[in-house]
Amino acid sequence: MICAGIDIGSRSIELVALEDGRVAVSRRVDTTYDPIAQCTRLLNGISYSRLIATGYGRELLTQRFPATAITEIQAYALGARKLYSDCRLILDIGGQDTKAIALSELGDVRKFEMNDRCAAGTGKFLEVMAASFQIPLKDFGSFALRGGKGIAISSMCAVFAETEVTSLIARAKRPEDVALAVHKSVVRRSVSMLKRVSVIGPLLFAGGVALNPCVRNLLAEEVSCEVVVPDAPESVGALGAALYATKTASIKNKRLAL
Repeated sequence: MICAGIDIGSRSIELVALEDGRVAVSRRVDTTYDPIAQCTRLLNGISYSRLIATGYGRELLTQRFPATAITEIQAYALGARKLYSDCRLILDIGGQDTKAIALSELGDVRKFEMNDRCAAGTGKFLEVMAASFQIPLKDFGSFALRGGKGIAISSMCAVFAETEVTSLIARAKRPEDVALAVHKSVVRRSVSMLKRVSVIGPLLFAGGVALNPCVRNLLAEEVSCEVVVPDAPESVGALGAALYATKTASIKNKRLAL
């Protein structure tokens, strides 16, 4: 029995399919302008018994596929605990939102906070900043690691922050120093969210921004608990959705057996 989970994000879509509790398929594509077509590509060739969707486009998927939707908070809680059983805190920085989730000792969601109304502090913000530096996004974190401290980005708005960055560069500030300040502003906002939900770790860092080495380093410096980054941080939500699919499918089969 194959159970699949799909996480439709603003920048990318991840699919994880589990068979007998093990990952049988793991795929990723860009969301593009047609997320349903991309989901069709991801699911092509997979014969699944149950499909669970999460992410901002989850309801869209349920209108076109025989799928059930769960919230991102549910999915990330399940996925994080599967990857790291001691996890008590989750930070997910995605393309257009940031989530901070506190878990109980049993893995239940205790409290969460989500920033989905402002691009500042998200992957989109880093993408825009990298473009202003004319540096590929995948290299932006390594570039910032060469920077020195002493510069701060004070603007809390992504648009104003971009203007502030342009002004700093025009004043002959070292680009690496400005890039580091950009990353510090992202981490500062994220840590503030974390502190409002809990200070009890360990912390699992998820989302595409977890692949950024500068953000990882700065986050580890700012929090007082262990920070764990899984091998595929962008797939934590899809894994959680697949685990939920497996759990509910098992319950349904038991009821049928009775």
